[in-house]
Amino acid sequence: MKKKDDKSRRKFLRYTFGAGLGTLIGVPLISNSFAQEGKPLSGDKIKLLTTDGKVIEVDKGELKNMASYAHPAIDKEARKGLPNRKFVMVIDLSRCKNARACVESCQYAHQLRPEQEFMKVLKMQDTEKTAPYWMPKPCFHCDNATCVDVCPVYATYKRDDGLVLVDSNRCIGCKYCMVACPYEARVFHWKEPFRKEEFEGMDYSPETSVPVKQGTVGKCDFCPDLARNDQLPHCATACPEGVIYFGDYNEDTVTNGYETHRLSELIEKKSAYRYLPHYGTEPNVYYLPPVDRIYPFEETKNS
Repeated sequence: MKKKDDKSRRKFLRYTFGAGLGTLIGVPLISNSFAQEGKPLSGDKIKLLTTDGKVIEVDKGELKNMASYAHPAIDKEARKGLPNRKFVMVIDLSRCKNARACVESCQYAHQLRPEQEFMKVLKMQDTEKTAPYWMPKPCFHCDNATCVDVCPVYATYKRDDGLVLVDSNRCIGCKYCMVACPYEARVFHWKEPFRKEEFEGMDYSPETSVPVKQGTVGKCDFCPDLARNDQLPHCATACPEGVIYFGDYNEDTVTNGYETHRLSELIEKKSAYRYLPHYGTEPNVYYLPPVDRIYPFEETKNS
């Protein structure tokens, strides 16, 4: 990799939702400009897929967390959502090798403790005689969200753009939403938040889910603060394998940062499915089956 003074490399992946997802251009996913100054090398190597299709190995210590809290909405604006949007996620199970970059990036951005995970990566095996595979599992931001129906104080709500968010300023910690969610997508903040001092003085926004408030419930929020600022969710940009696509159902387009597809074509050609559809919740996350895998299944130290 080139040194930091290589100006052809950029620190952030930038996307233009406003101009239409079909015009998205991905830039290289890694470079020395991602390195966190003073952060020691871990000795733990991971493979990354660059935008030109090359697989390279880098140390985890060379990756930079890309947490961004630029201009999130608060109050009424945060409850309404972005106009004319319906956000959707597609997860390609054939690419996932449980690198856990999605989990770690999400934890860092959302002030979560090491044991808390908004994004979980589960080991799945359909039958005893079939091969196991890894399955990233976020909140599904359901159209028929049972968590919204049971909240007695309207802390959990669904926006016009399809996102289901939690307002910690309203949440009383009753946990009704945790019981109602059939996907176990929620986390209770039993302890003081992680890195508390770094978030002191920041105004709370349901779009960032920070600062975290002890005694409340949190969950994956699809990072609407980033969508508002023309960026993909933390999990999507952090994934070294391009597993996670994000986009707009209304525009029929999703991207993982270097590949852009028509959502309808991806669903049809790849036989996409939604997790446990018989619950009738109408999730806004689609899975592409784990066929023609890039990597063979391997147990990891986190499995």
